[in-house]
Amino acid sequence: MTCQQNSLYDIQNGLLAFLPERIAILLGHGEPVRIQRFVQVVRFFENRNVKFINGMKIHNDIFKRIISLENLFCAWDEFKKDKRKKKDVMRFEWRLEENIFRLHYELRHKHYRHEPYTSFYITDPKVRHIHKATVRDRILHHAMFAVLNPLFEPSFIPHSFSCQIGKGMHRGVNVLERMLRQESHNHTKPCFALKCDIQKFFGSVDHDILFSILVRRIQDDDALWLIKEIIGSFRSENTTIFERKGLPIGNLTSQLFANIYLNELDQYVKHILRAKKYVRYTDDFVIISEDYTYLANIIMPLREFLANRLLLNLHPRKMTIRKFSQGIDFLGYVVLPRYRVLRTKTERRIFRKLHLRTIDFRNGNIRQETLKQSLQSYLGVLSHANAYLLSQELQNHFWYWQNE
Repeated sequence: MTCQQNSLYDIQNGLLAFLPERIAILLGHGEPVRIQRFVQVVRFFENRNVKFINGMKIHNDIFKRIISLENLFCAWDEFKKDKRKKKDVMRFEWRLEENIFRLHYELRHKHYRHEPYTSFYITDPKVRHIHKATVRDRILHHAMFAVLNPLFEPSFIPHSFSCQIGKGMHRGVNVLERMLRQESHNHTKPCFALKCDIQKFFGSVDHDILFSILVRRIQDDDALWLIKEIIGSFRSENTTIFERKGLPIGNLTSQLFANIYLNELDQYVKHILRAKKYVRYTDDFVIISEDYTYLANIIMPLREFLANRLLLNLHPRKMTIRKFSQGIDFLGYVVLPRYRVLRTKTERRIFRKLHLRTIDFRNGNIRQETLKQSLQSYLGVLSHANAYLLSQELQNHFWYWQNE
């Protein structure tokens, strides 16, 4: 068998057989050979820093990509959007090149240490404790996200919707609605939805477990040093002398690490529990079935997996099994047969916040353009529900508040 035939045989049947299908590649004397598997041959063989173990892509040279000056300046361009007028951002930009080169030097020589966070509280609608990193550190977060996210995102299930390009809350609600319609056979048969929430998720993420998941795909010691520095920069009140826990709400890297951490749950639900209709957004997830007993019986396995594998707990007061006809509450919307409405609490919050914005405008704290942008933003939220009359009412109140 010739070298060319050997190469074709390996591509069709061996090492590269798991890649997508159908491409014409050039082998031998330049003649195109049609094969059944889509392979990027040149890219695969040129990339000596990627290998496959048991079908899993392993990366062992990503540190240089993270800390490269090109990546750091791109991270700055991404980070600065809508932040140019912030005082800390303006200070950093005043000596931009000097600051970026210093960050690159600290990273390259492993002198980098993550600086302390500034914490504050917001109410949206419940009270959340936000931790804000310095501009320098947030640029690094963006740089890490730009490199790490493409490595891990292909391993996520299609119906995980948080912090991924082309996805998001509204796409998640659309998919949930489609699943409910399919399971109910176009609203002709009863079906049920198990809705769960993970209790204090961001404050409960175990650092050691998260790191052990990351190590499976990343075998670059320098990159792992940097990742450990970022993860260890924050510890929640759940931390003990034996367990370090917590991801800061507000970090871009926290969104990525949350998806990586809960991908373990996604794989368990899909491959062990065999749930065909499952959708998740961060720590909220829904499993749909026409069998009420099946949903009731998987609650205990879910609890045990989360507790034993990820050291997480389901919120006891936010776990429900409801009929589709009663409405399924997910991400601010209530999905019902043939229509979708806004959650009552969300509706009240929109009216209250827009009223406060009009007060800010009358007091001269914001411009009219900013006020109108707020109105259009809330109307955009309403446009994803059957809420024509509600949107008309909101606009009427808006006019009244401006002129009272």
